[in-house]
Amino acid sequence: MLTSAFSFTRLRAQFIKEVLSVLRDPRSRMVVFVPPILQLLIFAFAATLEVRNVDIAVYNQDSGRWSHELIQRLDNADFITRLHRIDNRQELHTLIDRGEVIAALAIPVDFSRRIAAGDSGIAQVLVDGRRSNAGQITVAYLSTIAADVGAQVVPDAQTPTPMVVRHWFNPNLIYRWFIVPGLTGILALFSALMITSLSIARERELGTFDQLLVSPTSTPEIIISKSLPALAIGTLLGLFMISAGVFLFDIPFTGSFALLLISLVLFILSVVGIGLMISAVSMTQQQAILGAFAIGVPAVLMSGFATPVENMPVFLQWLAQAIPLTHFLIIVEGSFLKAMPPADIFASLWPLALIALVTLTMATVFVRGRLQ
Repeated sequence: MLTSAFSFTRLRAQFIKEVLSVLRDPRSRMVVFVPPILQLLIFAFAATLEVRNVDIAVYNQDSGRWSHELIQRLDNADFITRLHRIDNRQELHTLIDRGEVIAALAIPVDFSRRIAAGDSGIAQVLVDGRRSNAGQITVAYLSTIAADVGAQVVPDAQTPTPMVVRHWFNPNLIYRWFIVPGLTGILALFSALMITSLSIARERELGTFDQLLVSPTSTPEIIISKSLPALAIGTLLGLFMISAGVFLFDIPFTGSFALLLISLVLFILSVVGIGLMISAVSMTQQQAILGAFAIGVPAVLMSGFATPVENMPVFLQWLAQAIPLTHFLIIVEGSFLKAMPPADIFASLWPLALIALVTLTMATVFVRGRLQ
């Protein structure tokens, strides 16, 4: 009983030391607290797949009504900043080559005449393939405008009734509603990863790691004492960003907060294990930071945040299942917008618990190997 109480005293002392190490070091405070808050505010407005403020070139060889109607609609489109009216095809190619326009529209001489004869007017669209994603979205916008002109040409045509599209969970397609919950997981990932990856590396750099080797502190106590600060700070940052999503960006939260909190804690624990392994093999804090980014950036790219996991090769799909962020993104995005049922949350929760168990066990093995 005395040994247990003494162990708790050592654990409490180690925990206080780790918290003070993070809070007292200006570099640690800067790395842990400032970037997540700034990145949340910046990425929430900057990270979007919508196309805005682009320039379009138009080479109009037709003097008829419908070509002017099409150009007028392009001129009034919200996503177009400037419409370049050019007089020859060579200038059209030059504007695309220089990157001054993302797309160019070439309207042939017989465009209006063919439409007046009841045929389909055909215009050529040239797209800058160096910006493939934005280019394809721009083409979709231009196709919609052209379809509106076509509907004006033959308003009473016996065409099939168009489909009425209804977007569930995000009716107005507000991209911020999707990006901010995902940023919660990404920024919490990097915060917890940084704190834990710097912990043992900081001890080595300051020369206190040798004192830790000769102290009566056991390996589990070291693991717990270095995990709890990252768990506490990472969870608080995650809750702060969730609150910012609800109260600052007005994103509807329709799920279970209790289940989301449990998921957040398990997610941070799994990241803590990865960070401790990085810290155990790093000799300096610089190596630890580089190691954290070497792990964190591929984890974000493969987690499904920007591109669906299903689009990846099968091997990478399996590898993505071992990334904690993959499962947490499903939970946090589902909790915000779609009131994800508890059964669906548990389907992503148990992999998080398994990953946390594996990473913390491996971190214990790594740290024990360094202490021997």
